[in-house]
Amino acid sequence: MTEGEAFDRMAAYCASAEHCRSEVAEKMQRWGVDYGVVEHVVERLVCEKYIDEDRYCRAFVNDKYRFDKWGKAKIAQALRLKKISPLVYGQALATIDQEEYLRILRGLLDSKRKSVRGGEERERNAKLVRFALSRGFEMDDIRLCMEVAEENDEPA
Repeated sequence: MTEGEAFDRMAAYCASAEHCRSEVAEKMQRWGVDYGVVEHVVERLVCEKYIDEDRYCRAFVNDKYRFDKWGKAKIAQALRLKKISPLVYGQALATIDQEEYLRILRGLLDSKRKSVRGGEERERNAKLVRFALSRGFEMDDIRLCMEVAEENDEPA
């Protein structure tokens, strides 16, 4: 595959959806494109704004916390695996609306609480905390949402 062909295919790929540098480079390497050509094509895609890591991070963060209901820790880990700079994804994570984020966490905890089995309240709460941690939410946010839920459960 020539450099021009690789660029044309990658430009079409990037035009259809947001992709980061590492995804594009990985895809071309799977095709067997020479490493030097991969670097050159990726740089050209960045220069021509087919690839924009800031834009990619904003879209990734928005989709993962709103639709997949991931916490900030899990999102950050996924972006680290995609070799994106902590400065770039840190800015994208900072744009998350804290009220909406906590509302999503409360909804997850409320729906999970209905299916959690356990003898004591403490055991059920431990299972809920583990569940929320596995979804990438921070302990401070989990505690805050669980305290609010417990206050709402108590009879007046």
